[in-house]
Amino acid sequence: MKHYYIYITASKRNGTLYIGMTSNLVQRIYQHKHKSVDGFTAKYNVDRLVYFEKTADVHSAIKREKQLKNWKRKWKLGLIEKVNPNWNDLYNDLTGS
Repeated sequence: MKHYYIYITASKRNGTLYIGMTSNLVQRIYQHKHKSVDGFTAKYNVDRLVYFEKTADVHSAIKREKQLKNWKRKWKLGLIEKVNPNWNDLYNDLTGS
């Protein structure tokens, strides 16, 4: 079964945020961390995985990504702090680093 991930990366605690969706979370965050793809996250050093959700349905993943992108910043910060109050980089948990 294929899974899809909606994720939020940050430059630092309460810093610049980026919301994305992928089917391979580890690979995608690796790309952010190593700035493999030019763009917003590379330019603003937005490479700390601070939040993610998993779903089996691509359509609900796309819908949720759009929903989160339209949220007010305060709501996004609250979502992150509800599950990750210390703003730990969750990538390390995924990879066992």
